[in-house]
Amino acid sequence: MHKLTLGRTNDLVYRVLTDQGEHVGNLKLINAVWKFKAIGYDHHGDVIPGGGPFTDRHNTIFVTLDEAEINARLGSA
Repeated sequence: MHKLTLGRTNDLVYRVLTDQGEHVGNLKLINAVWKFKAIGYDHHGDVIPGGGPFTDRHNTIFVTLDEAEINARLGSA
């Protein structure tokens, strides 16, 4: 699996991207914790909320935005 990186959207949302630039989800600050929201795309490019390669990790909770922990817990490292 590819290494994941974060891209800031705003103070409450970070995009989760593979090292190939594929958008696989978002981390959203909800009730003082970061929740991973998986994202997939169909063959037309339409968004599939909760889909994609990390669908089984949808709603994983993180206390901080630590890329090493995110990679370890999402299983991409």
